[in-house]
Amino acid sequence: MPLELVTLPALSDNYTYLLHDSDTGATACIDVPDAKPILDALAERGWALTEIWLTHHHHDHIGGVEDLLKVHDAKVTGATADRHRLPPLNREVGDGDRFEFGGEMVDVLDVSGHTVGHIAFALPSSGYVFTADSLMALGCGRLFEGTAAQMWGSLQKLVALAPETLVCSGHEYTQANARFAITIDPDNADLKARIDRISSLRERNEPTVPSKLSEEVATNPFLRAADPAIQAKLDMIGAEPVDVFAEIRARKDRF
Repeated sequence: MPLELVTLPALSDNYTYLLHDSDTGATACIDVPDAKPILDALAERGWALTEIWLTHHHHDHIGGVEDLLKVHDAKVTGATADRHRLPPLNREVGDGDRFEFGGEMVDVLDVSGHTVGHIAFALPSSGYVFTADSLMALGCGRLFEGTAAQMWGSLQKLVALAPETLVCSGHEYTQANARFAITIDPDNADLKARIDRISSLRERNEPTVPSKLSEEVATNPFLRAADPAIQAKLDMIGAEPVDVFAEIRARKDRF
């Protein structure tokens, strides 16, 4: 059985996640925008937090770590490349590293682009990947530190995961991303249907994440730079996908 996954809204538009193994009681939190919703969720379920996994150094992903550690004695994992701007780490990891949690292996992927040193955590057995601000629902993170080539390479690593993988991203940006996506891929029937579902979820104030990787591949324009229809829309037929991706990212930045 997959590890239990809990999606928690935090701050104005962030998400944090809890992973729980009922056999051992091990519980991990992925990114800590704010300690309060995590502490409340742990108390409600009677869980003790044993691990914290950090994807990157931005304050809205690590700002609650200190307060969380005042209550729970948890091991903190983060990227070696980012350790100089993360809270103190008990375990440093990098691309290709693996560690065990809840009876299964966690794969670490370097997904630099949004920042340099951004990592993702993939759990193939449970079918989860925690991508924070790399691959997002119908989008990807802005290139604050990395290059378009870095982000495109990072997205290709994530696309290589199993299609049924649930993409656990870091923000509720999906509706805004959808408004942009339809300008790039206006004839995509799957995208139109997804936009309708997103609207229904947000009308009920329900999260649009996690999303299924196969759905991202079918509808997320940042993953579809090789698609002839998108290339035609951008007047870039035959261009290298990384160059098409860079154009899509630039257009989103101006949108």
